[in-house]
Amino acid sequence: MATGSATSYGQVIEYIQDRLYLASYTHPPTPKTPFPYPVKPTRSPTKRSRAQAGPTPSTSNLNTKPPVYFSIDDSLLYNAFHADFGPLHIGHLYRFAVQLHDVLGDSANENRSVVFWSYADSRARANAACILACYMVLIQSWPPHLALAPIAQMDPPCMPFRDAGYSQADYGLTIQDVVYGVWKAKEEGLCGLREFSLEEYETYERVDMGDFNWLTPHFLAFASPQTKIIDPISESSPEYAKLPRNVNEIQKANIPIPVKNVLSHFATRNIGLVVRLNSQLYSPSYFQALGIKHKDMIFDDGTCPPLTYVRKFINMAHEMITVRKKGIAVHCKAGLGRTGCLIGAYLIYRHGFTANEVIAFMRFMRPGMVVGPQQHWLHLNQGTFREWWFEDSMKEKLAAMMPSTPTRASHKHRHHSNGQTFTPPHGNQKRSALGEIRSNDQVPQASVSNENLPAPTPGQPRKTSKVYGTNNKSNSIYEDGPYVHPDTEVVSMHRITRNDSESEEEYQLRVLAMSRKASRSPSGRSPSTKDGRRAVSMTTTTTTTTKEEWSYGESDVENRMSRPKTPSNSKSGNGAATMSVVKQRSSPTRRSTEGKTSVRKTSGRVGSVGTISRSRS
Repeated sequence: MATGSATSYGQVIEYIQDRLYLASYTHPPTPKTPFPYPVKPTRSPTKRSRAQAGPTPSTSNLNTKPPVYFSIDDSLLYNAFHADFGPLHIGHLYRFAVQLHDVLGDSANENRSVVFWSYADSRARANAACILACYMVLIQSWPPHLALAPIAQMDPPCMPFRDAGYSQADYGLTIQDVVYGVWKAKEEGLCGLREFSLEEYETYERVDMGDFNWLTPHFLAFASPQTKIIDPISESSPEYAKLPRNVNEIQKANIPIPVKNVLSHFATRNIGLVVRLNSQLYSPSYFQALGIKHKDMIFDDGTCPPLTYVRKFINMAHEMITVRKKGIAVHCKAGLGRTGCLIGAYLIYRHGFTANEVIAFMRFMRPGMVVGPQQHWLHLNQGTFREWWFEDSMKEKLAAMMPSTPTRASHKHRHHSNGQTFTPPHGNQKRSALGEIRSNDQVPQASVSNENLPAPTPGQPRKTSKVYGTNNKSNSIYEDGPYVHPDTEVVSMHRITRNDSESEEEYQLRVLAMSRKASRSPSGRSPSTKDGRRAVSMTTTTTTTTKEEWSYGESDVENRMSRPKTPSNSKSGNGAATMSVVKQRSSPTRRSTEGKTSVRKTSGRVGSVGTISRSRS
């Protein structure tokens, strides 16, 4: 509290050591205002250093020149819409930076502390702290956390900023939101003072001069122009030929000055699209005559756009920015609420702002943007906008990785199925992930990963009993073989030719051995006849058994005495060869009925060394 009209008390925070301070005072400070001059010990404040250093030097030995005070409370004023009070915009920041640099660069202030102060009310303190932190981030390139660290010491904490609406404030923005929003825009190349024109900014932000502001290098927000003619003018009408088509004709046209400024600025600053969100107050033909596209996306004032509108707007804006390399101008009646919704949605979509950051940044560029429930709408849908960007980015990457498919039509080919079902061809359906497939019997290359291959369909060809008839037709056998389920049994076919030097009995024994080689049962028990011989099921439903006399040779190395006999057909189709049909199971281990868990694969050779001849009758 102040004890007199000439004395002011407040809080002083060191921002840059021994050089820059942030302070708030109840009254304008004077040289008599108390100031916490630093006391510098000669050594580190440890027990040993204090014992060796002796007494601490007094402040009389240090530089105690009075600090330099400066403030912007009475010079840079925020033009409030209703109860809003900040944050200060980029034009204010530019003027603040010029004033601060003049103070710091003055030779008379070389060895003096500089105090940037404000009045002690909550609104002035918030604006002063915010503008100084934004200066550190945008001009001095401080990281945001270091620019915000001194502000955390302010007691009481700074008042949050509110929207420009007339309703009760229910959504607040902190200094942290503003600082991070400005920092994010700087990192994304959306905001900077290198090419900023203060004169242009302060001229065109006025209502009587056009009321528009550039938010980013690609987005301009402005209030709706108003002209006497509001209906579109047909290109075939004489009135359309009288519309201005360049800057000189615009200045000579009989239209209001704000509209002249808007049209002239758009014609010279590469605007390619104007999006109108409010009811008609002007004719879009004024923009179309300049070669600028015009799009109506009207929704009620004070409301939030449907997501279908937002998706459409984002697609149009992204195409205009990335492909046509032109800017987009968006307006509603005041260029604040509905305009901020759509532009903010795109900035979240493309640059990854949070809702608080994008609202704060847009208000830093154009005060008053995004009003009332529209703040909550951006907050609730910010995740959706980011997901859209992720999905669109992944689609572009996948499209770039996808190999191009030749344009010529692929050959249509079907297998002869002997009455079986087959998979229909894919027709014109593109299969770019696998390249061009000319026929269904083509074996995929080894370089193609398994997860990219199509799954077998129920229509895939299968070998059935119709293929293996008694007429011994072999033209239905596929070279590459069909897809076989692991649990199915494959019927294999072997053609055995009789040698001229062997007798009929030797030939039959060799046929029998080849049949037994592939037909041994993996189970310890198998269906058998009374004399212990195994009954083998042929490809037909008839089960046959035969009795033969045969003996084991003495040239093999494994004992096969317990192997059951497999019958074979001695008749061949042409008298010179025999077709042997056996069943072969794909699984080497199966559980038997007697509790055996597995069997050992055998070599399939006939006979065993040291065995005796066996006779069966």
